[in-house]
Amino acid sequence: MTSRLVSLVLDAHDPERMAPFWAAALRWTIVRDEDGEPSLQPADGTPFDLLFERVDTPKVGQNNIHLDLTTTSLDDQRRSVEELLALGGRHIDIGQRPEEGHVVLADPEGNELCILAPGNNFLAGAPRLGAVNADGLRATGVFWSHVLGWPLVWDQDEETAVRDAGLQGPLITWSGPPLIPTHGKNRLHLDIEPLDRADHERELERLLALGARRVDIGQGDAPWEVLADPDGNEFCLLGRRRSYD
Repeated sequence: MTSRLVSLVLDAHDPERMAPFWAAALRWTIVRDEDGEPSLQPADGTPFDLLFERVDTPKVGQNNIHLDLTTTSLDDQRRSVEELLALGGRHIDIGQRPEEGHVVLADPEGNELCILAPGNNFLAGAPRLGAVNADGLRATGVFWSHVLGWPLVWDQDEETAVRDAGLQGPLITWSGPPLIPTHGKNRLHLDIEPLDRADHERELERLLALGARRVDIGQGDAPWEVLADPDGNEFCLLGRRRSYD
């Protein structure tokens, strides 16, 4: 039994402002739900979408998850940066070195992202969304490999990475120690669901046995379980039925 990665979820004060920025960054398509709320659908083989969760809490400190975006040429990298700056992005310094070749930006609400130079061997063959780059120890990478059934494609010096079995989508990577200090709930998290939603309780038991734990972020009687991985990063297991269903 494994779970399917459904969505990457980004907390946002203003989803209407964030959606055009991230649509341009990822080159994905904006779609709207029945309430008119925007989300992004992939256009590059990525097996999950990007949702915006409207929140009032401010961003504090550096995120422990950011996105790495690939480029096909130095001109593509330059044009990507210019486009995102015009949409409300800004340059930031998180200690990157000039020789690393990537450009670090913040989106309109301060969430970090990297525009990589072309020819990144580690992400060879990855789509525009090259990697969901997470702060975390090796145990967390192994945990997510078991959760999703995605193979470890990198496992060295406490750094790990997984990728879908077809090796078509982005990598999810964990950078090893030291870990970035956390400041409350993460701004980005993953939503997963059992391959068969009728197996929700069995999948919940499996996740807990793998090292997940239940956490309370004020979700109340939501139709999903909020869990944390071995490093304490929140994620949601979708599909739980409400007691009155």
